[in-house]
Amino acid sequence: MSSASRRQFLQTTTAAAAVAGLGQLDFLGKLPRVSAQEARPDPKIVRFTNDIEPLVELIEETPRARLLEEVASRIRKETTYREVVAALLLAGVRNIQPRPSVGFKFHAVLVVNSAHLASISSPDEHRWLPIFWALDAFKSSQARDVEEGNWTMAPVSEGDVPPPHQARQKFLDAMNRWDEADADAAVAGLARTAGSNELFDTFARLGCRDFRAIGHKAIYVANAWRTLSCVGWQYAEPVLRSLAYALLNHEGQGNPAENDFDADRPGRDNVARAKKLRDDWQIGKVDEAATRELLATIYGGSASDLCDQVVEIINRGTSPQSVWDALLVGSGELLMRQPGIVGLHTLTTTNAMRYAFGACGDDETRRMLLLQNAAFLPLFRGGMNGRGAVGDQKVEALEPAEIPAEGTAALDSIFADVGGKRMEAARKTLAYARANPEPHEFINRARTLIFMKGSDAHDYKFSSAVLEDFAHVSPAWRDKFLATSVFNLKGSGGGDNPLVQRTRAALGA
Repeated sequence: MSSASRRQFLQTTTAAAAVAGLGQLDFLGKLPRVSAQEARPDPKIVRFTNDIEPLVELIEETPRARLLEEVASRIRKETTYREVVAALLLAGVRNIQPRPSVGFKFHAVLVVNSAHLASISSPDEHRWLPIFWALDAFKSSQARDVEEGNWTMAPVSEGDVPPPHQARQKFLDAMNRWDEADADAAVAGLARTAGSNELFDTFARLGCRDFRAIGHKAIYVANAWRTLSCVGWQYAEPVLRSLAYALLNHEGQGNPAENDFDADRPGRDNVARAKKLRDDWQIGKVDEAATRELLATIYGGSASDLCDQVVEIINRGTSPQSVWDALLVGSGELLMRQPGIVGLHTLTTTNAMRYAFGACGDDETRRMLLLQNAAFLPLFRGGMNGRGAVGDQKVEALEPAEIPAEGTAALDSIFADVGGKRMEAARKTLAYARANPEPHEFINRARTLIFMKGSDAHDYKFSSAVLEDFAHVSPAWRDKFLATSVFNLKGSGGGDNPLVQRTRAALGA
């Protein structure tokens, strides 16, 4: 990894790249003039394939004040949704360093999948809004990265890329040593030769191994795979290189392979716990009482207490679904007790780990994801200390409030309270969810308000996670899970994000 000037044009490694834009000269007149020096290939910067490089360059080089209009112009000339999402992701991984933490400015990368999920779940007239918001967010993060040292992803050291039959083991060895250079070369070899399903199991395990970066490592694993499933595996190599680099971030501490840090201890302990689960642990009875037992420990016990309890509950014949109910609802209650940055990440992290649990095929990795997610929640709870008051509200004690009988009026009443009277909004949401077991209109209203009022990457990350996970909670707990969501959704008050009108104007809508 190295730094290079943002002012230099980034081109592909082949000789044809020098003229890659000749077929698209229609848009070049709108871009800033480029000197001959700037146009020369830079051997210190990773370059992408000819099909996507010009659009990535457009996103990188166009000033923030004009980017939405330039991209809209390309869309009108038949640039596709998939191409825009791919270029946005690649611009992020090439330009934004996951240091000093896998968060902050790196949200430009983390939020791409959340924007995509919001987009595909939206009516046609709103579909471009999340993607254009993410384009603008990239420019903000790009500027911050320049201020912090102007990092850019370098080409892989080709001489160090292992042959296919050695790539996986060399990658695992490097990750276990926390060796960035060796991991970078090995993951490039893996991306070129291994299948996406095989690699997902490996990265899912690594993404949950340590409690650093407030859950963003697990989030990046899930979001990277989900975005690649949209744009295509042909773009995997730079994304996986960025992902491996992010997973090796140890936030300025010493080498975790040579120390016993608090962030790594649950993962090491859970390797032994995972072996204690019964052989048929993935089947069992859904048990509300077991979920309540786990909720009590989430709010009062240690990470070790909760992980031991998960093993005991599953081994007595309980389904893992009851554990996931506790983790999801418990995350919602932690948010309810202290709305804010830590509370919302309990839900976005649990969403990512729940996705990985359902997507991976390796039994041991699935065990570790369940146990590590359990370990993380008490650690999140501890992270709330010093960030303001932590309430003692219990989701089980939440009671419904009266709402108008007519659906639209009920939603108007709920979202008018979101922002100022969130507990009242939660009680009304509980009543609404009980009257509407499939609350599609609530979900649509919540998502639309994110588009209209959202101003932060967490607005998209949180809403995409919680509105998706509503379906992953057992019916007995869904109403209360949805009620906790209003502690970080957007209400109907306040002005709209000006990007909405700018996007619509750019697209001629």
